[in-house]
Amino acid sequence: MTQKKTPGKHFDPHKNYRDTMKAIGYVPRAKATQSDYDRIGFKSGLEVHQQLKTKQKLFCRCPAGVYHGDNDYHAEIIRHMRPTLSEMGEYDGTALMEFKTRKEITYRINNKTTCTYEIDDTPPFPINREALEIALEISLLCKLNIVGEVHITRKQYLDGSIPTGFQRTAILGVEGEIQLKNKKVGLIQLSIEEDACREISDIGHKRIYKTDRLGMPLIETVTHPQCLNPDELREAADYIRFLNRSTGKVRTGIGAARQDTNVSCEGGTRVEIKGVSHNKWLPELSHNECFRQWALLHIKKLLLERVPDPQKWEMRHAEVDPYSLSLEHANAIGFAEKGYKVVAIALPEFHGILSHFTQPGKCFTNELSDRLKVIACIERPNITSDEDLNDPLSENDATKLAALLKASPNDAIALIWGPDEDIPTALETIDERCRMAFDGVPRETRRPLPDGTTLFERVLPGADRMYPDTDSAPIPLDEKYIEKLREGLPVDIWTRYQQLAQMQIPEDSHAYILRRNLVPVIEEIVALGFPPRFVGALFGHRLKRIEGKYPMHNDFTYHKLVDLFRFLKDNKIHHSLAKLMLPVIYQHPNMDFNSVLTSINFKRRTADELLAPVDYLVEKFKEIKIAKKDRPENVVNWVMGQLHKQALGNIDPAELYSRIKERIG
Repeated sequence: MTQKKTPGKHFDPHKNYRDTMKAIGYVPRAKATQSDYDRIGFKSGLEVHQQLKTKQKLFCRCPAGVYHGDNDYHAEIIRHMRPTLSEMGEYDGTALMEFKTRKEITYRINNKTTCTYEIDDTPPFPINREALEIALEISLLCKLNIVGEVHITRKQYLDGSIPTGFQRTAILGVEGEIQLKNKKVGLIQLSIEEDACREISDIGHKRIYKTDRLGMPLIETVTHPQCLNPDELREAADYIRFLNRSTGKVRTGIGAARQDTNVSCEGGTRVEIKGVSHNKWLPELSHNECFRQWALLHIKKLLLERVPDPQKWEMRHAEVDPYSLSLEHANAIGFAEKGYKVVAIALPEFHGILSHFTQPGKCFTNELSDRLKVIACIERPNITSDEDLNDPLSENDATKLAALLKASPNDAIALIWGPDEDIPTALETIDERCRMAFDGVPRETRRPLPDGTTLFERVLPGADRMYPDTDSAPIPLDEKYIEKLREGLPVDIWTRYQQLAQMQIPEDSHAYILRRNLVPVIEEIVALGFPPRFVGALFGHRLKRIEGKYPMHNDFTYHKLVDLFRFLKDNKIHHSLAKLMLPVIYQHPNMDFNSVLTSINFKRRTADELLAPVDYLVEKFKEIKIAKKDRPENVVNWVMGQLHKQALGNIDPAELYSRIKERIG
């Protein structure tokens, strides 16, 4: 329900926001249970994009993985995207939306990483065979059925991120699966394709891209929508990422792997959250998106109760002069002074809808504001209303505008402003989005934010956006070639999980170890005779903290730790000293290990030498006022703490503890 507008009673949009949040049964993710997700019909799947580690791009011979600064470029190309009719005589919805934006798209080009292929002035080279082989190996790891012949197609890319307006792509495998802890998730397909440009800025009618990433080899792994809660979604994304990295043939770092997640609720529709750069964001994003759709369905129900025939619904608007009407709203006055046009809008029967909850901290007004920014290119702030949560119209302004528009108490009143040439698109955009509210959930692509909410990005592209690439011949895949690739595959990720469990490596370190493909390194160290649990914890706990604290030297590799443990074994130094040596090696990998020992002041001591000060320390402990100091275990723990650092490398800490306990008695 929404808060009713009663004559003489102040309408509180914040109370309405809270009331509608309760009405749809929203719960924060931290408190949500499977029954909450079952109630709203949570369903989600993934499209995981991963750059491949190749020397050259996919369809030209420009270098891959070479990036330039935003201002390091030799030329600019400016383009305007225009829609064209398909062979079926139809326009794609995304193409029409992009055309409305009247965007000027600028590509910044560096001669070292770009050629004429990328603006479609040169036919494509044959596909990069190195990239194709890596993609096929990953397809086999995904248990996909490999195609007998690779057919390269063109997929329309209508947001300007590819200068040609299309992306070359090819399906390599279909219908595979991945094994999660409690279920299997099916894979629809894996494709190899070209990466798009990097966006530098998008302000007003001008969007700027860098082309250094354009054309780099990329794979896309698509799952069935079988994840029934946000944690399953995160687990599936991690599994695919670990699987890709287990080959050692994919790129890592910012932007090298990106996830799109498709989310829907019962009665909703597929909405794509595009370009999620961190897997840890996925649970909150998918949770809030599902409830956003649930909220939009509640809005639909309210509107249909008020407006039985949506076809007769009509928005009203009028241009206003904030000065002649003596309006009080600061933004309306300020933008009018800048020469912007200010327009008042009446939305019949939308009272209580604009402040209706949609996402944490956001309401239906944000659905309008986002589209005004993207489609009409009017930067925020671009709208206010009598229900705005942050900067509402005063009661005086709302009354004057309601009278001007002949609005009823059940109508919502809003003000928008913008350049004169953008106002027609803005009015059309608001009218269109309000009409969509009668249908429920629009099919769209949304952009993720770090707080777990999303912004409208564009209309979801139509299904018929792919067509054959007549410039590229089919590539037959011989069965013997595929079988040879199968023989050299790395260990399955599910098997890796089991191996880590068998080695009793702490579970909270598994994600870190698999994300960095460290199991082969751990296996090498364990083969030297070191305890796997210690080695796993050293990587998953100690090294993880070091990476977050110190800058990594360019020459550091994880395999350096194999050399470290071999040194400890050869010199009969207890492996516990690795904890102290690791930070030094991480920052100075070219330092010889004896110098590392010197830098941490390591001195060889016998067990008797280490135990010699125990009696003195016990007496010292008695002098120090420590709560419950009479308990024997407290004495042992304190003495152990005093001797622990000296013991590292000389004796097993567990043995030292036992001998201290025996000595104290």
